[in-house]
Amino acid sequence: MVSDLKDLNTPSGDRIDRLVAAHRPGHGLARPFYHDQDIYERDLERVFRRHWHCIAHESVIPNANDFEVFRMADEQVILTRHADGSIHALLNVCRHRGAEVCTKDKGNARVFVCPYHAWTYSNDGALRAARLMPKEFRREDHGLKKLHVRVVEGLVFVSFAKVPLDFAEVEHLLHATCGQYGWGNAKVAHRESYAVSANWKLAVENYVECYHCGPAHPEYSQTHALEQPLHMIEAMNEAMEERTCALGIEVGSGNHWQTSEGGKEAIHAFRYALYDGVKSGSEDGAAVAPLMGRFTDFDGGVTSIHLGGTTFLVCYPDHGMIYRFIPKTAETCEMELIWLVDGNAEAGRDYDLDRLTWLWKVTTDEDKAIIEHTARGVRSHYFEPGPIAPMEHNELRYIDWYLDEISRA
Repeated sequence: MVSDLKDLNTPSGDRIDRLVAAHRPGHGLARPFYHDQDIYERDLERVFRRHWHCIAHESVIPNANDFEVFRMADEQVILTRHADGSIHALLNVCRHRGAEVCTKDKGNARVFVCPYHAWTYSNDGALRAARLMPKEFRREDHGLKKLHVRVVEGLVFVSFAKVPLDFAEVEHLLHATCGQYGWGNAKVAHRESYAVSANWKLAVENYVECYHCGPAHPEYSQTHALEQPLHMIEAMNEAMEERTCALGIEVGSGNHWQTSEGGKEAIHAFRYALYDGVKSGSEDGAAVAPLMGRFTDFDGGVTSIHLGGTTFLVCYPDHGMIYRFIPKTAETCEMELIWLVDGNAEAGRDYDLDRLTWLWKVTTDEDKAIIEHTARGVRSHYFEPGPIAPMEHNELRYIDWYLDEISRA
């Protein structure tokens, strides 16, 4: 068993590199990766601040001058829609003394006035006024710091990196997947946040594998064939693709899961079948909302997208899911679920909110419990990671990808 970082008497960076080098291929991560503060800080530096994150669907700020504040790790991001319709992501940090310039979680405002010394910023980040500053002071040099923003099929992505990873492959694949499901014309039906007492990687590792689906998610497993090994559902997947083609739709797929070494963002989109007679992700497999995008009927399938390490998307013909994983501390994180429906659908008329959200609420409640059970277990000084099972191939890929990312300065 590899010892904890505190037992390796070398400088902090070397200690982490030595732990990475000691990782046993084909096995899970060692104990320190889930609680050590030095590793968490490196996670933020080399994963969180390097990759793109989906923070919202643009429908959460539908009108000119709408804004909402998003909290991610130690950062606060103000997502705004300027009067010209453009979307901006601003760091909520005054350029004078660092106070939060936006003190409300959401609203409508053309300007943000710092409550400390009244520096005033427009909602595109430009500094409008800085009272009693000397004549040589240049307002244009002191606007709010901005994140890189991309909006694709209604999804808003941000990057904290000085030079962001190339987004072209991601954009192309999102058009070929979410675009077919009409996400660009969708709206948010519901959002639910789950505080999880576990390191963020435990939450992501749980999401990307379905080895646990059979024993842990009986509700999901009644309708989704992914709870079986891939070789056992090949015929079902082929039949699903035939149904999709018969509708005149070609939903894209592609594996561009790659490290940042080549300067490109990672994305993997794949499709799998629902069981016979199941139309959508719901309690009974029946439809829960009006069809979206190019779909004129149900194809009995699901499109799943893994993106950038913290963003995961699920597409059904009648609704969609955004799954966000947000680091909070070395031993806590947050999972946010966002349900999407057609932009013209009305709650109570076109869909029932309880029916729409039932399956993934149940599944996520179960996931939260499982993840926290695991977090308590891996705190044990006697924990030793075991071998990754064949059905955990995506988890194994994620672990290898993560180790490569934190090894690269």
